[in-house]
Amino acid sequence: MNTWSVVFLGVIAVATLATAVVQIGLLIAAGLLARRMSRFVDEVEREVRPVIGHLTSIAKDASHVSAIAVAQAERVEALIVDVAGKIDQTVTTIHSAFVSPARRGRAWLVAFQAVLAAIREFRSNPSRRRSRDEEDGLFI
Repeated sequence: MNTWSVVFLGVIAVATLATAVVQIGLLIAAGLLARRMSRFVDEVEREVRPVIGHLTSIAKDASHVSAIAVAQAERVEALIVDVAGKIDQTVTTIHSAFVSPARRGRAWLVAFQAVLAAIREFRSNPSRRRSRDEEDGLFI
């Protein structure tokens, strides 16, 4: 072997050693980074876990409140339907108790007024009655 091959062999050995050292450094740096990331993730989980618990609690409360609101809305709707039915029933009862008899009474009153008007007319104009009778006789 000549000297140049020894020199190149040495350069190759140093380059291989340098590559190995850089790779070992990268592995150590990657391990440190992985450890730091693990700590970071653990810390984030510790910080976020109560927030997630609060969000879960808020979601449960919102679900409970919405269920109560739906039940109340259904009760209000049933109450409105019931009140509307009772109002309709009351109006029907009032109509049948007062309006229908009032109409019949009004009809009797109008009939009575017509009878009275006829009697008054009959009493006030006896001469007119005779002229009508005379005209009726002339009618063919």
